[in-house]
Amino acid sequence: MSVTRREWLKLAGAAGALGLAPAIVRAQQLEKKQVSIAVGGKSLVYYLPLTIAEVRGYFKDEGLDVSIADFAGGAKALQAVVGGSADVVSGAFEHALNLQSKGQFYRDFVLQGRAPMIGFGVSPKAMPNYKSPADLKGKKIGVTAPGSSTNMVVNFFLAKHGLKASDVSIIGVGAGAGAITALRSGQIDAISNTDPVVTALEQSGDLKIIADTRTLKDTRDIFGGNMPAGCLYCSQAYIDANPNTVQALANAIVRADKWIQKQRDNLDAIANAVPKNYLLGEPEVYKASLRASLEGFSPDGMIPEDGAATATRALAAFVPGFDASKIDPSKMWTNEFAKKANQKYPNG
Repeated sequence: MSVTRREWLKLAGAAGALGLAPAIVRAQQLEKKQVSIAVGGKSLVYYLPLTIAEVRGYFKDEGLDVSIADFAGGAKALQAVVGGSADVVSGAFEHALNLQSKGQFYRDFVLQGRAPMIGFGVSPKAMPNYKSPADLKGKKIGVTAPGSSTNMVVNFFLAKHGLKASDVSIIGVGAGAGAITALRSGQIDAISNTDPVVTALEQSGDLKIIADTRTLKDTRDIFGGNMPAGCLYCSQAYIDANPNTVQALANAIVRADKWIQKQRDNLDAIANAVPKNYLLGEPEVYKASLRASLEGFSPDGMIPEDGAATATRALAAFVPGFDASKIDPSKMWTNEFAKKANQKYPNG
């Protein structure tokens, strides 16, 4: 079939127009523009990249209309996506493993935190004579929500020191001011939570840290390897049906990860970027909590290669009925989307 010169010019013009309008093309390629994300404790430092992606307009830049539903803890956010009221979870890496053990296939596709960023400590007031983990027996321990990653750290710590989960009482106290009040008022004897809750309690003398996963060294010491933390995950079926939408989400989070890294010496910029209620009325405490957790943030959204193996060992150590032999870790995470996001935004 012959093509006239005029037709060639039309085709060339069309190609040029497409090259000049990549944003329009991206928007047309999205399978879904409206995406609902469930998160357990949005104001926590643990989920800072999610908030940065939202407030700095990174989701909108990708053509997405994202709504974020906030729950008391990661386990509640997980229930929302499994129940169908949310598309994606901003939650703990290991949840996808736990789901696979129950025959449900979910996949982590971009990392927010490369360490759990969870502090576990006791109240000097309630437990003034604390000397060893054995002293926790019979005590009430507050977590964001039963089954959440804060609960996981407690269980793993107990198992490592010869105790069982049934040796303590686990109580959900949320992730904000209510958690602080719960410890200070004596409703609980110890607490496992993230910042700014942990730093606020520590600075006021209301908390003595006994296990800290806000740094890579402590995380590797406790778990025996890299233990990825906050990430975006969703069902494999959702990824298969909406790969471009998932890529757009990963793009936004990677940009947020990189923006946070650029502010390492300018914590005021981060504190000024987040909603004021995140500061719990104490901006300096919030900035101190950022400083304590900075190492735990992912610099590029990439999941460490040994992360799934570490998480599998951790779950096998304390989750009743968890059979590691039935798990295929390769099916619960991917760096495919984060790699493409880094190619697109090499400098954030």
